[in-house]
Parts: sequence; C-alpha cells; structure tokens
Amino acid sequence: MESILQCVLHVSITVLLLLGHMITALEVPLDPKLLEGLPQPPTITHQSPKDYIVDPRENIVVHCEAKGKPHPSFSWTRNGTHFDIDKDPKVMKKAGAGTLVIDISGEKAEAYEGVYQCTARNEHGAAVSNNIVIRQSRSPLWAKERIEPIVAQEGVSLVLQCRPPAGLPPPIIFWMDNNFLRLPQNSRVSQALNGDLYFSNVRAEDTRSDYICYARFPHTQTIQQKQPITVRVLNDSPSGERRPTFLVPSGASSSAMVLRGDVLQLECIAEGLPTPEISWRKDSGDLPMNRTTLHNFQKTLMISDVTEADAGDYRCMASNSQGAVYHIITVTVKAAPYWIRTPKNLILAPKENGVLSCLPSGNPKPTISWSMNGIPIENSPRDPSRKVEEDSIIFSDVQPGSSAVYQCNTSNEFGYLLANAFVNVLAEPPRVLTRPNKVYPVITNGPALLDCATFGSPIPKITWFKEGQNSVLDGDDYEQHKNGTLEIHTAQKADSGKYTCVAMNSLGKKENHVYLEVKEPTRILKQPEYKVVQRNGNVLFECKVKHDPSLIPTMTWLKNDGELPDDERFVVDMDSLTIYNVTEGDEGTYTCIMNTTLDQDTASAKLTLMEATPTPAIIYDQPDPPTDLEMTELQARSVQLTWVPGSDNNSPIQRFIIQYEDVLHQQGVWHNLTEVPGTKTTAHLELSPYVLYTFRVLAVNEVGFSQPSYPSARYQTEPAVPEENPSEVDAAGNEHDNLVISWKALTSLQSNGPGLQYKVSWRQTDGDKDWESVSVANVSKYVVSGTPTYVKYEVKVQAVNDYGSAPEPNAIRGFSGEDLPMAPPEAVQVLVENSTLAEVQWDPINPQMVRGWLKGYKVYYWKEDPQIEEQKVLTFGRNKTQGKLAGLQPYSLYTFNVRAFNGKGEGPPSPNQQFNTPEGVPGPPASLRITNPSLDSLTVEWGPPVELNGQLTGYTLRYQPINSTNELGPLEEVSLPANKTSCTLHSLKYSTRYKFYLNANTVKGAGPAVTEETVIIMDEDLMHHPAVDVGKGHTELPHPVYPITQSLRPPFPKVRPTSPGFGNVSSSVGEDGAVLSWEYWGLDKNLFVEYTVENSKEEWTKESVNGSQTYLLKGLKPGTYKVRVVAKDHTGVTVHSSQELSITVPVIPSQQVDIATQGWFIGLMCAIALLILVLLIACFIKRNKGGKYPVKEKEDAHADPEIQPMKDDDGTFGEYSDTEDHKPLKGSRTPSNGTVKKDDSDDSLVDYGEGGEGQFNEDGSFIGQYSGKKERDTAEGNESSEAPSPVNAMNSFV
Repeated sequence: MESILQCVLHVSITVLLLLGHMITALEVPLDPKLLEGLPQPPTITHQSPKDYIVDPRENIVVHCEAKGKPHPSFSWTRNGTHFDIDKDPKVMKKAGAGTLVIDISGEKAEAYEGVYQCTARNEHGAAVSNNIVIRQSRSPLWAKERIEPIVAQEGVSLVLQCRPPAGLPPPIIFWMDNNFLRLPQNSRVSQALNGDLYFSNVRAEDTRSDYICYARFPHTQTIQQKQPITVRVLNDSPSGERRPTFLVPSGASSSAMVLRGDVLQLECIAEGLPTPEISWRKDSGDLPMNRTTLHNFQKTLMISDVTEADAGDYRCMASNSQGAVYHIITVTVKAAPYWIRTPKNLILAPKENGVLSCLPSGNPKPTISWSMNGIPIENSPRDPSRKVEEDSIIFSDVQPGSSAVYQCNTSNEFGYLLANAFVNVLAEPPRVLTRPNKVYPVITNGPALLDCATFGSPIPKITWFKEGQNSVLDGDDYEQHKNGTLEIHTAQKADSGKYTCVAMNSLGKKENHVYLEVKEPTRILKQPEYKVVQRNGNVLFECKVKHDPSLIPTMTWLKNDGELPDDERFVVDMDSLTIYNVTEGDEGTYTCIMNTTLDQDTASAKLTLMEATPTPAIIYDQPDPPTDLEMTELQARSVQLTWVPGSDNNSPIQRFIIQYEDVLHQQGVWHNLTEVPGTKTTAHLELSPYVLYTFRVLAVNEVGFSQPSYPSARYQTEPAVPEENPSEVDAAGNEHDNLVISWKALTSLQSNGPGLQYKVSWRQTDGDKDWESVSVANVSKYVVSGTPTYVKYEVKVQAVNDYGSAPEPNAIRGFSGEDLPMAPPEAVQVLVENSTLAEVQWDPINPQMVRGWLKGYKVYYWKEDPQIEEQKVLTFGRNKTQGKLAGLQPYSLYTFNVRAFNGKGEGPPSPNQQFNTPEGVPGPPASLRITNPSLDSLTVEWGPPVELNGQLTGYTLRYQPINSTNELGPLEEVSLPANKTSCTLHSLKYSTRYKFYLNANTVKGAGPAVTEETVIIMDEDLMHHPAVDVGKGHTELPHPVYPITQSLRPPFPKVRPTSPGFGNVSSSVGEDGAVLSWEYWGLDKNLFVEYTVENSKEEWTKESVNGSQTYLLKGLKPGTYKVRVVAKDHTGVTVHSSQELSITVPVIPSQQVDIATQGWFIGLMCAIALLILVLLIACFIKRNKGGKYPVKEKEDAHADPEIQPMKDDDGTFGEYSDTEDHKPLKGSRTPSNGTVKKDDSDDSLVDYGEGGEGQFNEDGSFIGQYSGKKERDTAEGNESSEAPSPVNAMNSFV
C-alpha cells in the first residue's frame, strides 16, 4: 500500500509541475486554527456609509475596521490630505481599529464636515475605504410670513403651497389642523409629492382657518410648522361642471429620469367638476405586475426596483362626466455603476497565474481605474508579472513577496463603486481539515458521502483508497466531487471498511482515514392487522420488526396520527399494543413507528367497534380463504383469473383483493393488483411486460381479512420498451456550482424489460446551448458539477432499457445552486419614531449581488445591555425597503444591521449602526402598601418602578375619600422627590375609606398608577383590641368591629394594560349589597354594570355607573350572580368588557334595629335643633333692641371707621352703649373669678354665630366696621370651650 502511495505521489508531483502555469483561485477555509498561521493582506470589514449625515447633538463616529495577518494599522485623509488625529484633542481613534470618535461638545459639527477616507495597511498591502462624506443634519426654521386668507368660489380648484425650508435630509411633509389631527384627504383633496395641498374643486365644507403644513426632519426628529392658512369658500357665484385639466404636470407631455434600482414616482393631479378619476398605462407595454403600486388615490404611480425595461412613455388620464384629458410622461432610465462581477481575492502559489477581474456596468458606461495599496497603479512600482488591462489585471509566474491589495474604482456621473481585492502569494503544503478516524454510518442501498476537506497552495489533488484494495477508487460506483468528497451512490455491506484520503501538491502530501459502516435497514416484518371488536372487548395489534443489531430501535404508537390517550387501558409492549375494555372513542387508525438513528419504518391498521349481537349463538368471523385459483384466456398483456370463495362465517364477503408476486424482481413481496366486488369470482387482470407473475386472492368482510389463498401457477410476460418516464423530476442545486437532477425511479413493473437506465439531459435556457446528457442506472439523482451560480436550466429524464426508449419526456426547468448574497443592503438608516418604535430603511440589494432567489431581508437588533444578550431578528419580504422595530425599551441604546437572504442563507450584514430611544414614561411603581395607621394619619410606602424608562423626576401621590355610597370625594395631590419611597399623611378623617393613586414621573410625563384602598380606624380603642372573627366573641359590641386598615385591592401593583380596557376588577359583598371596583382606560365613558343569576337563561340586567370606578349593587336576593363591567359607545355597542366575576350574596339574618340610624329619628332631631335655633335668634334680637346705635352720625364724622380707636375706659365703640348688664347667655362659660373680661364683647354676633369677621345689625346691614376683630389670649382660649352658637347648641343637644 505504501509503495503505491509513493508512486502516486511522484506522478502527482510531476503533473502539478506541468500545470504550474494554469490559472487558479484558492479559497481559504474559515478554520481559526488554520488562519492563525497564514499571512493575509488587509481586508476592510466595516466602514461608515458613503453619505454620512450626523446629528449635531451627538459625537461623530466614523467607522473603519479591517482584518489581516498581521493586524493592520490605520490612517486617515480628510479632503484629500493626511488627517493627523494626534494633533486634534477632540478626535480619538478606537484601539485595534481605525474608527474615529469626534467629540463635538463645545464645537460646531460644521468644523468636521468633509470627505474622509481610511487606509488599513500591514506588510502585505493596504486596503482603503470608500470616500465617506460627512455632513451635518440641518432642520432650519420656517421663514416668517404673513399669509392672507384665501377666498374662492365653490367648485373652482385650489392649491395651498407648503414650500418647507430645505433641510438635510429633506423633511417629510404632512398637513394637520389646530388639534394636531391630520386633514382628511380623498380623490378630491390630496397632498402632492412636493407637499402642496391640491383641491380638484372646493366645497363649502373646505372653509376653515387651520390649514397647517408641518415639516418633520427625520434625522433630528424635529417638526417645523408653517403659519395657518385660512380658506373661505363662497357660494354666491359657484363654478359649473367642466372637463378635467391637469394641475400637475403642466402641458400635454413631460419627461422624467430615474436611476436603475431606484423607485420611479410619476404624479398626475387634475382639477375639474365632478372630481376627475385618474388612470395609468404604459404605451409600449404592460406595467410590471409585482413592482407597480398606485398611491394618493391613484394620482401617484410608483415602480420599485427600476430596470432599463421600465423606460418609455407613461400615459395618465383624468376623466369625469364632462370629458377626459391625458398627459404623456417620457421616462428615461440611467444607472449608477453596479457590479456584474466584483473583484475576488486571489490566493496563488509561487509561479502560478491568476486574473483579477472588475466587471461593472452603468449608464453611461462607467470608467475603471486601478490602484495598488491605495496608490494609482500607474504610480506603483513596475511588476513584470502583472499586466493591467481595462477591466482586469493578469498575473503570470507570480513570485513570493508580491502580495498586495488592489483597488478597482469605477464611476460615472451618478456615482462610484470601490472594491478591494488582495492577491496573496502563499506556499503551503497540504492540510486535511476533516477530523481523522471519523465514522460514517449509512443504510444499505442508500448513498454514502465521505468528506476530505483540504487546504494547500498549490491546490492539493485528492485521491481515495479503500483498505484491502490497491487501486484508486473510481468508476460507476464511486464519484469524487470537486471538494474532495467521495460519494458511493448505492452503499452495500461490502462497502464497509476503512477509506484513506490522500491530499498532495508540489510541497508535500497528507493523508486521512475515515470509516464507513453500512447498516441493515429497519423493516416491519409483521404489520398490525385490521380489527373489528365488540364493546368492552380487548384487541391486540402486533408490530414485529427487524433492524441492524448495532442500532438502538425505538417503537412509537400513534392513534389517528396523534399521541395515544393517557389511559391505563392502553398497554404498549416491546412489539405490540393491547387495548382493554374497548369503547367507541377507541375507534381509529393505529400506527406503529420503528425509529433508529438512521432510518424508520411504519405500518398502520384500523380498529372498528362492532355492536354486540342480540343472539350470542351466531359467531361472526373473518371469511375463509378462496380456493382453486385458475388462469384462463392467457394473452401477452392480460389474463383471466377465477377462484372459489370460502365460507363467509356469518358476515357477507364485501370484496376480493387480488395480489401478485414478481418472482423475477421482488420475490417474496406481494402487491395489491386490483379489487372486485364480493359477488364476483373472476377478474380480468391487465399485466405489465417482463414480469414473472404469481397470484393470490384475499376475501374481506365486516370482521376483517381472510388468510391469503394458495398461490396460482406462474405466468411470465414478454419484455418491451418503457411506456413511461420517471415522475417527480426536479432540478435544483444544493451547492453554488452544481445542479442536482432528481426523479422518482421506475418500479420493476414500469421498467418493462432488462437493462433499465435513465438518460439525463440538461442545457442552459439562456442562449443557444446544446443539450448535454448522461446515462445512469440504479440511481434516482444525478449531480451536474461546475455550473454557474443560479442559472436557469432545462432538464429531461428519459427511461431506456435493452428494448428501446420511452417517449420523449417534457422538459422541466430549474436553477443551479444558489450562493450566499455577496453584499449587504446599502443606505441603511434608522428613524426613531418614539420611545418604543423605530423604522429601519435600506436600499434594495443589487440583483447581481443576490446570487439566487432573493427571499427577503433580516434586521438583527439588540439592546446594548451587558445583562441582556438576546439578539432579535425581524424578517421582511423581498419587496420591502423598510421595517418597523416595535416593542423597544425607552431610554436605551440599540445596535442593528440588515442582511439580505436567499435560499442558501444570509449575506453579509450591513455595518452595525446604533440609535438611542428617547425617554418614555416610567412603568408603575413596583409596590404600594399602607402602614402605621392611626386615628388621622398613615404612612404610604412604595418601591421604585422596575422599568424606569428614563431619569425619574419624582412621584405624584393622590388620594381621596370614598363615602358609604362609594362616591369619590375631593382629590388631594402630593408631589414627592425621586429619592423618596415613603410618605406620611396627616389630618385624615377617621372612620373613612381612602383610595390612593401613585405614579412615577419622568420628563416625558407620568407613568401608569398603582392604586390601593384602606379604611382609617373608627375608634382609637380598636388599636388595643384584637381582630374579631365573624360570629365569635364580643357579641355585646353595639357596632361592628373593623380592622385597623382594610385592603380593598390586591397587594400587587396595578399596571395599566397596553390597550384600552378594564383592569383590576374586584368585588366585595356587604349588608348593603355587592361593591364592584375597577379601573378603566378606554375613551368611552358610557359605563354599565351588568349582572344575571348564574346558570340561568335570564337576560343581563344593566345599571349605569356614570363614569365612576366603583358601584354598589343593591337589592340583590341571596344567590350566586355573574357580574361584569362594560363600556358602550354612543350607539350602544359594547366596545370593552371586563372579565366576568362570580359573587355570592348570603342569606343575612335579621338584626336589631339601631334607632340612631332610622330616618324618622334623624328628622325629629333636626326639627328640635331648628326650633332651638329660632328661639336663640329671637332672644338675641330682643336683647339688642334696648341699646342705642348712632350709626348715621358716626358715618358722617368718620371716613374710615375701621381704624377708629376704642375708648380706653370701657372698650366700647364710640357712642355705642348698652343699658343691659354684661351677662352671658345661658350655657356660655365665664372665667373662674365670676367676672366678664371687657375685651370680650358680649353683644357681638361672634359669640352666638360660627365666628366670622363680618356681623349684621337689626335690619341685616353689614356693620363689620363697628365690631372689630377678637384677639383672645392664648391661655384664655385654651381654658374656654366653643361659643354657644346655635349650631353648637344643636350638636350638644344631639
């Protein structure tokens, strides 16, 4: 064996030396261990877009990353000259990369505008980036202007001009009113592409004063507003009906130019009365079906992904009942440069040849210029092994050390493309990358693929040997693929063993050993049989299997293609299924599946339940097998078969099944041939050529199948040409350079004769290519290698045997294999719409870069959070150029990229970009609870929100009392700093239920609130008594005992749902009825409580709740009810409904009536209090009639009576005197010495009223100027009680 290998090695080395001047291109495997030792020129891996618009509020980040061995260094130019970043303290370069971070704090971004280019170099060459043009985004203000009102007669056309300020990038235009609602648009009123608002004809309803044009600048997320425009529509001289005329464009024809791959937008806006309708067509052909859309009420025609075929004349027609008019737009299609074939990296061995090609296209035709290591090639050192042509560089007899990076720059007036491709001259001996001693298990008669992945420079030659054989494996049974893989089309037991792969080039050889194990297939020898059983009987399904002893089998039983019921009546053994006590639900099809790691086999049988017979003496059974089979009328392609039926065993025979055995091709295997009704005993059998037939017959009745009859005599038919071709022909590549043609092989019956083969033919559909063909046998697929990537082919597969060919088959079409897309989508940008939503936009990938059928685009995005490593992916259709990223976390940094994908997989990602979501409102506080309750205070404690969504600015705490009828009282609000998590509230009302609302705030506003309810204790004594269970102890208390605080809400936070509706619905049942509480965030305020008796057919009873969030259901009888809260719109249609609650109203025993709560008693007390008040007022009036009030004189003498001094002797006012003694009213308090202080005026109404500053005289006039304010001594005030006013007197009485 060793001598043979040495001989092969010498021969191979000689061949390699002779082929040293052949053109080669070597792929470097992505094996990290292999790449560690290989030198490599630089390759740009990530760079900023060519047109880079920056936000002046953020630092400028210019990306430039590259790989190479050794790792490259980086340098920059700005506006064509060297950019020394070390001299600018505002510019920092990231470590290990060329990415620049420019700090613009304190600087203007305009100072860094310009054209930047990055160069990555190492000792093997230099790669350059695109020219990155950095411009600052701009959102200028609208020029101040005075817009005069527009007056128009009804029916005329009108144009409201927007003319926004020019921004970078251009703004997005929309029209709204003063309420920030979009103005309604339709076929009569619509916005043009330039932002102007067009009226085909105006109506009286168009009169309004708030036509406002808004311009949104997407890069800075700012919106500018034009001054409102006033339109008044008059009806004193309305315009009559008229045929259409075009407002946009003008004239009978116009022209438009669009670039290949862009979106063509054509617009036609017409005026007229009635409103014209717009239609489109192309004069030279049909509009492209899948790329054409109509917008703006048919006024705008858009064609995406424009091609040269879209050039031509487009006709838009405007028509109404008065006539029609059309306009022709001539469209020309130009093209910025695009790649037909981009330069690819070349890895060459010394003395080898290669070609570096650069094939662009465009309109006008682009020019090509070459550079080496960033220097124009005409200025580079001369290299005799290099010859530069217009679109290629030819290398011949390359030498070590001539590695370099070449740049192809192609441009025309519409743009440019720059591509880097390196030429790496390597001398590497062969390396085998496939794991040594790898074992390949396969099933007999299946294909076997043995890998031999290698690397070397020059490219190694691969040969295969099998242990025990001295020759190279080649021939019909073996096929060696270009990647070194050895394929055995139909593996047999004899193919098992050790295989050796030898890789050789001029620098050495390397061999590797792998092992092939061919296993026996898994087969079900005894299949489960059809069963008919009676109710409560038992049934046994057998499933006996043969498999390779080295494989571990697993048997699974299914019922109706689903799992078996979880029922102990079903017992699964090693090779059977038993069902005990069969019921109706057990009927169905039962399937046994035998799985191994390599293959499986399945078999099914049906179970039918038969009702028990009324007469147990009759026994139903399967029929006996037919007998006496005889063949008559023997013909070349047919025969007549007769038989004698067996006993039907009390169940009539329904049908006979005729089976045959092909002794010539499949001995021992029986196939169903045909069926005849149970009343027949003969069958005319149509036969196939070249088959040695043996027949048998089975009888079938309700119970099951009979045993097969004894076989008939044999009968052989003569061979013939095939009558049919293989079916299910398919052509599709599974590698980028092949075409796999597969088909469903013909059966032995279909072969019609010996020597069955398949003639496989193929050709490319483009051009006049000749058919290529090959004949194969015993396979059902053929692999065409060396095909171009994703090219359409025509394929035919024809059956051939020793007697001729089948009819000419129809050709089917398919594509050769796809390859991964070569480039990412370009012009990727992101528009952050709000704190949770962003829109990613990109340009469609160049079709030449797809290398397959474009299936769509994938956006990968993730949050830059070390605790969250999850990467999310959104997939968009092939015609999409934008996508929404929803559900983002506010106030977060996200990174994303976009990739195109085809049937092969995903292409390279676009450069990673980042964006920040703005702040949003915070989430609800994590918790809310009430602690430390007392008679008039309590403490509210809470936890900060889990989702901050920004910088917290504080908390808002609101609370309000709830009375006994569940009506809400005045709302108090407390603002709290962000660093607090508790608050103590004082001066609360005792024995009162309160509801608390707490929400967190950011600069964006308040987040959802959490709520809690509690009841302040009724009596301080309750704080010293334990809680009393209902019906246990302390029954002598005259009033119910409540806990200190009573939580009426669940303790977890209440979080508002994402969509309007009900939440936190709860209920409680008391003596007065059932109390419902809920939260509702919808817009409809017509709320109702609906209830009905559970398990009844009564309709729901509805009660309005008038927008409250609590409601008391009264008058419910004892029983169980279903209750829900619903919101209805103005038409009475239910728009939201809460979940249904089940509440139980218990039977309440009779209780002793408390007289203090009875209405008649309260009314009596009020009447007595009112009578006392009247008596007190009468006494007061009578007392004051004895005094003298010279009011008139005082008013004449003093202009400002409020500052008149009091007399020092008696403390009275002026001439006012009282002949009565200073005696207090009965019930008032006097000092302990029995005297009355002079400072306390006895006759002031303050002593009898509620204590106001203004008093009244006998006739009701205001005399506050005579009374003065009472300033009591603090100590005296503490020892005296309230004045005995009528109100106080009433309170004392009660």
